[in-house]
Formats: sequence, C-alpha cells, structure tokens
Amino acid sequence: MKELALKYGCNPNQKPSRIYVADGSELPIEVLSGKPGYINFLDAFNGWQLVKELKKATGLPAATSFKHVSPAGAAVGIPMSDVLKKIYWVDDMGELSPLACAYARARGADRMSSFGDFISLSDVCDKDTAMLIKREVSDGVIAPGYTEEALEILKQKKNGNYNVIQIDPDYQPAPLEHKEVFGITFEQGRQELPIDDALLSNIVTENKEIPANALMDLKISLITLKYTQSNSVCFVKDGQAIGIGAGQQSRVHCTRLAGQKADNWWLRQCPKVLDLPFIDGIRRADRDNAIDVYIGEEYMDVLADGAWEKIFKQKPEVFTREEKRAWLDKLTDVTLGSDAFFPFSDNIERANKSGVKYIAEPGGSVRDDAVIECCNKYNMAMAFTGIRLFHH
Repeated sequence: MKELALKYGCNPNQKPSRIYVADGSELPIEVLSGKPGYINFLDAFNGWQLVKELKKATGLPAATSFKHVSPAGAAVGIPMSDVLKKIYWVDDMGELSPLACAYARARGADRMSSFGDFISLSDVCDKDTAMLIKREVSDGVIAPGYTEEALEILKQKKNGNYNVIQIDPDYQPAPLEHKEVFGITFEQGRQELPIDDALLSNIVTENKEIPANALMDLKISLITLKYTQSNSVCFVKDGQAIGIGAGQQSRVHCTRLAGQKADNWWLRQCPKVLDLPFIDGIRRADRDNAIDVYIGEEYMDVLADGAWEKIFKQKPEVFTREEKRAWLDKLTDVTLGSDAFFPFSDNIERANKSGVKYIAEPGGSVRDDAVIECCNKYNMAMAFTGIRLFHH
C-alpha cells in the first residue's frame, strides 16, 4: 500500500486528505481494524517513535497515551504497587504483563488528559494489554504486532470500528524530513539525538549524585520531551511520566502545569482520596472527573448539596489545603526534564514544591548561575545536556 486516503484532515472541511511516502515507497503500516484519521496518524507515528526509543534506552516494554500530538502519559513496564493499581483502576485485573503495566501507568498518570487517547506500544500487544485497552475510552492503538487473542479483543471494541494499526518495527525514515506551511516547504534533519548516560554526565550542582533509577527516569523525561509539543517540561518518577506540561509560551507555565499534574497524581494516592465513597455503578470517566475536582480548588462543585448525592454514598469531608500540603510534602525523589533551558529560578522553586530532586536541562541561559544556586539551596542534582529538544 503506497498511500491511504483519509476521511479528512485536522478538521472535516479540510479535504482531500491522505498519507503516503514522498519517494513512492510502501507505507510501513497496515490497518487491521477501523479507519484511522489524520490526527490519529499524527499521534500514532509520534507515539511509536517515543515508545521505540524508550524501549531502546531502558530495555523495558514501553507505552504512551497520546492526545492532540503530545503525550498525556508515558511509561515503561515496571510492576505497580497496590496503591497504583487502585488509582489506575486495574486492581481487579490480577497480575498484568510488563507491557500492560506500561500502558496502565501511561494511561493512569493523567486520566483526565488520556480520555479518548491514541495508544502506542513498543512490543507485540498481548491479551493483558488488550483487555486493559478494551475497558478504556480510546481512539486507537499502534504496535509492531498483536497476538491472535489480543487482536480479536480489540476488533470487538467500538462495534468493530476501533482503530488498530500494525507498524513495521524495522522501518527507518529518510534522514531529512519535510513539512509544508502556507505553501512553503520546510526541510530539516531528523531529531536523532540519542538520550543516554553520556548526555547526563555534566552535573553542574554541588550534589553530584544521581542514582541509577533517577538516571533512567531522566532519560524517560527527555525522550518524552522529544515528542511533546514545545515549550515542554516533564516530571517522572519510578519509570513513568507523572506530569507533562506541553505547548506553553513561557517556561514557568510549563513547569506549573506539569507540576500541578504531578501533584494531582500524588494526591490521588492519599488515603482520603482512595477511600472516597462513590455510588455503585458510577462511570469511570465520571469518577475520574469527580476526583480531579475534589482534590482541586473548586471542590465545592462536587461537595455542594444536590451535587454530592449524585456521586458519593456519603458526603466526603473537605480535603483542606493544609492536608494536601502535608501529603505533598511526602513526595520525594522526582525527576524533571526540560526541553530548553530554565531562564529563571522560579522554575526550580516550583519544582521543589512537587518533590523534584533530579533535573536535566540544556543549560545556556545568562541566568544559569541563579538556577544552579537555587538547585543547591534544595540539594538537587542537575545535569546540563547542552542540547535543546524543541518539537513542533
């Protein structure tokens, strides 16, 4: 198949639409189910690059949950604690395969943003992963292959219309890439920078200690940023992104957005949230939305009389700012990656509030000294990579 006609482009009025390889060669994909659209393929191809690179960097199965051409979550296949299984709503599924663990983590970190996602998997999709995907609201999945059981499960989703794409894992694109804007063609070399230990070796803070698990997390953050719309910042802990701030015009707004998502991930693990008395039969999305509101500043939207009765069996107590701050202070050893340098130390101050201990950023700001000084104040370890990772 040398080209695939699509229903329309980014919007229904943008026609005609298709995907093809400019040199006339075969497309490296096969659509096994559904009819993927323009944005589906943008998510699929960006997500596939991300998980392929995560697998290469860590040796572990990887998954990502994409929305609007940026990852809402990304993770590698590390076993989950009982608490994580509960907040990701997979505690009823028994032991999961490493690939299924990777997707549960990628989907679960920011369930609000992952609603209706496009999934990318580094490995052949197995039954466990397919069963997990089956129960979530999702647009489609791309993987290098599918077991017979997994494919049968996925083909039943959305009355047989769920998008399932198989990609050739050996496909290598041309070294130069092109895009067209306003009739003008742009050309650049592909972003082939390897994210490895050597890239993280220039530690510029007084604290020079970055343990192996933090090095892995820093690599995950930087690889995630390679495929996130810039400006972008990514918080990672224990093999998964826990907060991604994408597409903001100012660096500190990226950090605030990502930090708030990381905070929400941690607040969801507080016993006060874990024990919320939801009514029987509440839909998963409604439960996620209620939790997001309950742990935020607009909590009365779900606790007001006439509102809470539709969500909870009993009216929960307010989760006070003091209680939330006390719980957030228990979050430690978080890693943080930035796709460009931090121009001000306010980013470090905000990162500290979310338990950040290890940072990777390009460096090169005229205020690098102030940023390093702020890291030293909190005994953080920061590596300068010397390389920017913008993605547009």
